Amino acid sequence: MLNKKTILFSLLICCYALAILWPCESFAITAKDKYFKAEACYKKLRNNSNKQKYRHNWLLCIKKFQAVYKHDPKSLWAAAGLYMSGELYGKLYKFSSRESDRKEVIDIFERIVKQFPKSKYKGKAIKKIRVFSEKERKKISKKIKVSIKKKSLAEKKKVRKNIKPSKTNKIVTVTSLRYWSNPSYTRVVIDADRDTTYNHRLLKKDPLIHKPERLCVDLHNSRLGNGLIKKIPINDDLLSNARAGQFKADMVRVVIDITSFKTYKIFSLKNPFRIVIDVWGTESKKKPSKLKTKKKDEKFTTSALAKQLALGVNCIVIDPGHGGRDRGAPGYLKGVYEKDIVLKIAKKLAKKIRNELQCEVVLTRTRDRYLTLEERTAIANTKNADLFISIHTNAARNRKAFGIETYFLNLATDDESILVAARENATSTKNISDLQTILTDLMQNAKINESSRLAGHVQTALCKHLKKNKYGRINNKGVKQAPFYVLLGAQMPAILIETSFISNPKECKRLITPKYQERLCEAIVNGIKKYIKETSPT
Repeated sequence: MLNKKTILFSLLICCYALAILWPCESFAITAKDKYFKAEACYKKLRNNSNKQKYRHNWLLCIKKFQAVYKHDPKSLWAAAGLYMSGELYGKLYKFSSRESDRKEVIDIFERIVKQFPKSKYKGKAIKKIRVFSEKERKKISKKIKVSIKKKSLAEKKKVRKNIKPSKTNKIVTVTSLRYWSNPSYTRVVIDADRDTTYNHRLLKKDPLIHKPERLCVDLHNSRLGNGLIKKIPINDDLLSNARAGQFKADMVRVVIDITSFKTYKIFSLKNPFRIVIDVWGTESKKKPSKLKTKKKDEKFTTSALAKQLALGVNCIVIDPGHGGRDRGAPGYLKGVYEKDIVLKIAKKLAKKIRNELQCEVVLTRTRDRYLTLEERTAIANTKNADLFISIHTNAARNRKAFGIETYFLNLATDDESILVAARENATSTKNISDLQTILTDLMQNAKINESSRLAGHVQTALCKHLKKNKYGRINNKGVKQAPFYVLLGAQMPAILIETSFISNPKECKRLITPKYQERLCEAIVNGIKKYIKETSPT
């Protein structure tokens, strides 16, 4: 029997023999072999245009050529492998336009120049470095941009070609985006050149694609106007921006990116057509007025009484109707227009309120300029006003019509109110009827009862005060309700005063006199005082 030592010795001899007779794989594969394997990889890639579209296929061949260099860094095959890896990176760069790929190309060819100064690849590498220099990079980048621009223009032309008006409707052009905002309220308006149908939906936040919560409004049978600013930054506490795009060949989509909000309302107005989007956040907390208690024997001064009387009413917005190109109703007297009369009354009223109630007063316009109706309410909302008072003069075809009336926002109850609303809204009575169908939803948050109460006090004070000052033939037409565009979306008690008929000979003459304007303002202030005293008794 063989002992243990003999067996171990035999095994050692066998292992030694195997090590000599069985050559190691690393010695079997040469740098040349690796180069041909890499070249075979590149040949397959070169012959397959579909494979060339994918980055990983290029990187696989590059890795194989770089393996040649790593196998034997001093051989001629190493220089060839390194050069080919640079060549392939250059081709990849033309597909990817990545700056990192361009830098990799230059880095590889510079290594060839330094490490293989006597090689034939040195001259080739220098030429390649020049080709992929900064100057050439700019040329390639410019070509890519031009190509993208041409493609984009071609796509736009294709979209415009596909936009064809339907037999019944013409294409609607979306002309502008506008907005007004404060931390707790934002109004966005989409303007279009004619009526169209639209729908809207709220899209939830999508963290996976970094999309915030957003409100989408799709306008049917529409396209973007040429001068439209497609993105407006809002960046208040509620919204980040509003943007418009040609979503489909016949549809414009307006997207409003939401930061946070409590609720929103959307409605449309006509002549011209526009879509109004109101977004509300949490209600702003107003600081309560600090009032010192008086001793029993201490008398109240006028200013102290005014401060106590104005509890809860710190800011009043006065809106002189019409303005600029919108002259309003023409007067009985030549050259007299509603826009001028109401501006004078509004300025006098603002001064009186400041002096007697010591409230902050904001005028929607202080000069002869045009304002849209939705802009006026937006100003009141963004100023966090406590009251909104719109000043107008009435008019009728019958020049004998006269009197004073005060309106608040609601469904119209008679034909005369519909006619007044249609005139002030600069629209037709048919549009007023259409608007009434959406008012029920819109006015859920409106302060209807407070508006009605304020209108009642102001109307009573106007007629009483003018009669007291010996103005004859004061026709009290009462408090009425109608769907006025200018009052839509107001977040405070809001009224519209038709001070007198500018179309009536007698009342037109009164309206242009400073004394009558002064008496009107005194009466309105008296009405506001009564309202404040009733709603905030001290």
